[in-house]
Amino acid sequence: MFNKDVLRIDVATESARTEAAIREHVLGILKKRGAVVGLSGGVDSSVVASLCVRALGKDRVLGLFMPERHSSPDSLQLGRLLAEHLGIRAVLEDIAPALEGAGCYARQQEAIRTVFPDYGPGWLSKITLPSVVDADRLNVFQLVVQSPDGQSRSSRMPAAAYLQLVAATNFKQRIRKTIEYYHADRLNYAVAGTPNRLEYDQGFFVKQGDGAADFKPIAHLYKTQVYALAEFVGVPEPIRRRPPTTDTYSMSQTQEEFYFALPYDRMDLCLYARKYGVPAEQVGPVVGLTTAQVERVFRDIDAKRRATRYQHLAPLLVAPVDEV
Repeated sequence: MFNKDVLRIDVATESARTEAAIREHVLGILKKRGAVVGLSGGVDSSVVASLCVRALGKDRVLGLFMPERHSSPDSLQLGRLLAEHLGIRAVLEDIAPALEGAGCYARQQEAIRTVFPDYGPGWLSKITLPSVVDADRLNVFQLVVQSPDGQSRSSRMPAAAYLQLVAATNFKQRIRKTIEYYHADRLNYAVAGTPNRLEYDQGFFVKQGDGAADFKPIAHLYKTQVYALAEFVGVPEPIRRRPPTTDTYSMSQTQEEFYFALPYDRMDLCLYARKYGVPAEQVGPVVGLTTAQVERVFRDIDAKRRATRYQHLAPLLVAPVDEV
């Protein structure tokens, strides 16, 4: 019978299994001495770092703080809280100068000004999607801006402006990954990826950015399960209480207003139901939606899988290259 318990796991067993896999991946297959983890102050990276410490020891895990101009101060504060809690080495790398040099902020501003010409210093911005729950949505992003005096405005984004804004913003994830691999190379460590199953399945990552890693120890776990594991491995409560956020644009932004149709706990259940063929009429009462609304969520899941399939692909070759 479909209910919320379908996502319940034996956290001790799951932790032990994942720790064993980390040791095998890092030490056995990859032949590396330890792991590098980018610490965002969120629950996913905190669980990954905690599992790596349990698997490899605190002296074989390096945490990285990589704030930039638009990062929430909470991210650095909570990341430091975790590093101190785990007793791991941690390095602060301010990536704002690299982003400035690459033109990230200037290119973002240029894209935004095609919609709001008066956008400039002191303004804030984010992009959002309309809700899929009440009506089938077109994936047309809204640009939301806030002036220095607190006035907010929003407008649909033309395709060219949206693509340029996202392309410029993706510098952030790609610069961070470059920093992670620098430290991994100098220490002969492996880079840990931090996506959970919901993000991995739905393509909520940047190709060759936060999607790049040597191993991804929680990609098989639904976000709900990651939270359960976080409590078991002792992730500090302030991190577990923090709502999932993109922490990418200058305005505060939840993951559901940017990408997902629902909050993670209900989204997890819908994703599970879609995977195992549970009918929408059985899902609705469990997640508090009508059958029609669940069907819309199912269609959105399928659409995101199609649209982001390329993000999971390895480089395409004309013909197979045989191993020597």
